Amino acid sequence: MLLTLALAGSATAQQAPAPRPLAERVGHTDPARYRQLAKVHDGAGTMAFAPLLGADALSTNLIFVHRGVISPHSGIGQHFHHQCEEMFVILDGEAQFTVDGRTATIAGPAAVPDRMGHAHALYNASDRPVQWLNINVGQTKRYDNLDLGDSREGATLDRVAQFAAVRFDRDRLKPQGAVRTRRLLGPEVFTTPWAFVDHVLVPPGAALDGAAAPGISEMVYVIAGAGEARVAGEQAPLRAGDALPVEVGAARTLRATGAAPLELMVVGVARDLAAKAAYAASLPSR
Repeated sequence: MLLTLALAGSATAQQAPAPRPLAERVGHTDPARYRQLAKVHDGAGTMAFAPLLGADALSTNLIFVHRGVISPHSGIGQHFHHQCEEMFVILDGEAQFTVDGRTATIAGPAAVPDRMGHAHALYNASDRPVQWLNINVGQTKRYDNLDLGDSREGATLDRVAQFAAVRFDRDRLKPQGAVRTRRLLGPEVFTTPWAFVDHVLVPPGAALDGAAAPGISEMVYVIAGAGEARVAGEQAPLRAGDALPVEVGAARTLRATGAAPLELMVVGVARDLAAKAAYAASLPSR
């Protein structure tokens, strides 16, 4: 009987589906797939979005990457998470970001980290749609939220944002070999295994080589340009709006193949908090 069960278990293991090819694991921005939603987290108006990557994209605690459009005079109402945190990104225009009830207008392309346990919201007060991206990382793979019933319409605006905010500014990138890069947010910003957010520009014909630090996975979002990814020996084309998952320990090369630079946002997510602490300890002191 035990032998029969062992053989059955072996057969089941042999029939487990093979990992999907890299090209099938890349998430693509496709407005035709967007879902139209109203009153998101009790927010104003409407928005449209679709997932680029889900919780199954990486073994680390990346929960999702969403891409969409926030309609004029619409937004995401104020809410917070007990065991995950996210980062709202606007790729163009401007929007009113709120953290813990303080609101400021920030011009894109820009991002605001929304730390675990801190209320946050986003409102597009302009007359044109805003291209939007949201990245969520948790203590576990589980998403949670608590809505506060506050759309932030007509919120009092601070002249200077009273919370962390970063802009994707090519002029502030620094040379690192053939590419130019800048760390926007480091491990000290986040309370989950989220490790960093980098802005990278790869000139035509050049490549970002190597692998992430030990214990770190990556989510690479293509802000602009075209390229090719080689991850753990597999290849896949990249274009603006793509999200590429890179597993812990996987070697990766990201090459610019078009006439324009390949502009990337690279998000690092550690295997666990111990791996994140080891990574933070390995960084040079500022």
